[in-house]
Parts: sequence; C-alpha cells; structure tokens
Amino acid sequence: MIDVEDRGGVAVLRMKHGKANALDAEFCLRLAEEFNALRTASPRSVVLAGQGGIFCAGVDLVRILEEGPDYTRQFLEMLQGLCEVVFAFPKPVVAAISGHAVGGGFVLACMADRRIMARGAGRIGLPEMQVGLPFPPGLMEILRFAVPPRQLARIIYSGAAFEAGPALEHGLVDEVLDPGDLLGGAVAAAGALGEIGQDTFRLTKAQIRQSALERMRSQQREIGAEVERIWTSPETISRVRLYVEQTLRRGRP
Repeated sequence: MIDVEDRGGVAVLRMKHGKANALDAEFCLRLAEEFNALRTASPRSVVLAGQGGIFCAGVDLVRILEEGPDYTRQFLEMLQGLCEVVFAFPKPVVAAISGHAVGGGFVLACMADRRIMARGAGRIGLPEMQVGLPFPPGLMEILRFAVPPRQLARIIYSGAAFEAGPALEHGLVDEVLDPGDLLGGAVAAAGALGEIGQDTFRLTKAQIRQSALERMRSQQREIGAEVERIWTSPETISRVRLYVEQTLRRGRP
C-alpha cells in the first residue's frame, strides 16, 4: 500500500493502493500507522506522494456500495482517525500532488503544511455534494483550515474541479511545478521546513492547528452520528450508485 524512502532526512511516503489510491478502511488505517511510526523516526519531515497521474481519488465508493452500513461505519471511524493523526503530525508535511486529488484525496493533501501540484497533471476538487455525502467533521474542519474562507462554500457547493493554475489562483495549492520537478521540489520544500528547530516547529504547528483540532473532536461527538446516518441511508446509497455509474462511464478516477 505504501512505500517509504529516506531522502536525506526527508521521508518520502508514496501511496500505492490500487490504481487510484482510493481511501478505504484498511488504507486509512495503514496511512495512520505510517504517520504514527514517523513521529519518532529519524526523518525530520515528510513528503506525501501518489503514483502516476493520481494523488488520491478520494473515498472508495464501490466499497461503500458493496459492503454495506457496517463497513461504512468502520470506514468513517478509520477516516476520522486518519484526519487526527495526519493533521496533528508534529513534523513538516508536504503534499506532492502528481495528479487527480478529489474529495477525500484533496482533503488528504490539505492536511499537509504545504501543497505543491504538478502542472497539467490532473485536477483537484470536492464532488461530495453532487454525490450526496456530507463531510465528516474531521474533513470539514481540515477544509475550513486550509481553503480560503471566501472560496470554501463555492468550491464545496459547486463540486468544480480545478487544474493546477486555477487551483493556485484560488489558494487551493501553494505552488505549481512541472511534473518532472514535482518530487524534487517537494523534497526541497520539506527539507527546508525540517531545518527549523524541531521543538519550535512542533509547538508552532500545534498552536496554529489547535482550534481546528478542538472543533474536529467536539463536532465528531456532536454530529458524527448524523453524518453516519446520512451516509448509510437508502437515499444516499442510491445517489452514490448513480454517481459511480456515471463516473465509470465517463472514465473519471
């Protein structure tokens, strides 16, 4: 599922889960385990990367359809856990977006401290409203933290997908590079952040993200059950099935 390589004190964590790095319960758990292991490992910073033209295609909706409510509840629990682990990770994280990062895949990139996208390689966006799925509290708070406030509602409601240039203009990514320069640029950016004193970076990052983390946890208690109810309802499952069928016909990730 994941390859980890040390590049001069930068851990390059490359996702290799199927063709699209779709998020399922097992993959969320594995990603969380890798980040937990890196908390005390020697690398001072992390680059999170995809494979080929895909960073992460979001939630594995086929698994939601095939495995039913019990699996969906387990998945939502694993996804919330992943949000807390990566968003609160004490070391610098840079997302190297090599291609499509949609839905939960874009939120995964938003957990990083810096997002760098390859020019012309794919799109990022949030199709959840078109699918009929409300954002779990962890994902929503991460989006509120990372996306400029003036853009957030429009991007969520529209479900629009953005190429690298417009994504940069809207503040959804921090930098755009040619595909051949992406990984090297991400490693360099992570290395520069890793040169900051570890305790200083850890404390400062915790202060910056503290409010979002507190809301993430409190809202999970308050509205997590409502999100779970909607995700497992027959109406939602029908909308998900229709979306999956349309997506497969169009050949989208």
